[in-house]
Amino acid sequence: MRIGFIGLPKSGKTTLFNALTGSSATVSAFATGRLGPNLASVKVSDERVEKLAVIYKPQRQVYPAIDIVDLAGINEGDGRADAFSGDLMKLARTVDALAIVLRNFQTEASSWQVPLEDLKKIEQELLLADLIIAEKRLEKVEAGLKKGSGGSGGASGLKAEQQVLKIVVEALNEGRPLRELEFDENQKLITRCFQFLTQKPAMVILNSGEASTGKNQDVLQVVSQRYRSVEFAGQLEMELSQLDIESARAFMEDLGIKESARDRLIALAYEALGYISFFTVGPDEVRAWNIKRGATALEAAAAIHTDLARGFIAAECFNYDDLIVAGSDKEVRSHGQFKLVGKDYMVRDGDILSIRFHI
Repeated sequence: MRIGFIGLPKSGKTTLFNALTGSSATVSAFATGRLGPNLASVKVSDERVEKLAVIYKPQRQVYPAIDIVDLAGINEGDGRADAFSGDLMKLARTVDALAIVLRNFQTEASSWQVPLEDLKKIEQELLLADLIIAEKRLEKVEAGLKKGSGGSGGASGLKAEQQVLKIVVEALNEGRPLRELEFDENQKLITRCFQFLTQKPAMVILNSGEASTGKNQDVLQVVSQRYRSVEFAGQLEMELSQLDIESARAFMEDLGIKESARDRLIALAYEALGYISFFTVGPDEVRAWNIKRGATALEAAAAIHTDLARGFIAAECFNYDDLIVAGSDKEVRSHGQFKLVGKDYMVRDGDILSIRFHI
């Protein structure tokens, strides 16, 4: 899972990046002209792994990770200058989801910002960036159809692409992000190669000053009509991330903060992308894996290793909750909660899988 932080300059993206990842990337209250992204990976904590480790006593515990990409600030009008076609925005197109950071604080170097206005600016830039790509490709497709050159896909392939691109261009011109459109499977295949920014799942982080945090429900209510959202006090969270675990926990208790910014962002990301977790267990390791909700046992096998999917026979399956109640997998079996499932079985959050395969 790869999340890209995007926002206007001085929105506090790098401050949040440091808070969430424990990094020490340079933070500035001024636009720096930095072109390269900051990159870091954070572990997805899951107390279920720890409880499974108590039962199976493995040599190691392995957690999935989320890659965080702190992209340089975009400026209003950058899309018109084709800024999204550069290396930086190519990277933005490869992330699985966008986290839009909105500034809701004041510094000596900047005045108060209006978060909802900033959100509108960012949305317009993303729409425009996608529109430039879609229109350019549509021109080439239509030129190819006029010449009668269908390429490897033939004229029918170009016509299918033309139809989808017309839908895309119309929606973008109307100011509708592509994630709101319903595409069939063939249309999804066509649009996937473009990596449209407005087709990606998106969430909003309201980056507030410490004094105003928790007092912006009106803003969050408006944002939540279109996006999953969360509010952080970025500067405070960065300071907390620099403390040792015990000091940070004590400070959070004093401030009434129940969960770290990292845990809240991970929960938000899982919701936005529709991810769930399944587990593999044994004396060597207990490991958590993340997959999309609705994924099959075959897709879960592929997440572990492509060989398991290629030689898939069946999956032994039981659920974490049943195991905790029963106390052991032997008891799970005796209660009839252990099952053998095929490749089309839809994996549930908390399922424990063991793949039978043959190459």
